[in-house]
Amino acid sequence: MAFEAIKSQIETLLERMENQPEDKHELYLQLHEKLNEWRATGQPVPEDLLELEQALEAEFAEEEKA
Repeated sequence: MAFEAIKSQIETLLERMENQPEDKHELYLQLHEKLNEWRATGQPVPEDLLELEQALEAEFAEEEKA
């Protein structure tokens, strides 16, 4: 998949995360998948997206412990 298409899909996921916070876990999984596709293109992932991915991963790991 072209880099620009992946970037566009990530932007859409971020918008959905803002508008539908109840689906946050599902959207995180989709974001993680798209970031992996991005990584596969050889392009560096922007730092803010990496930080978001890590923060969401930590949040869900804490929820699983509870």
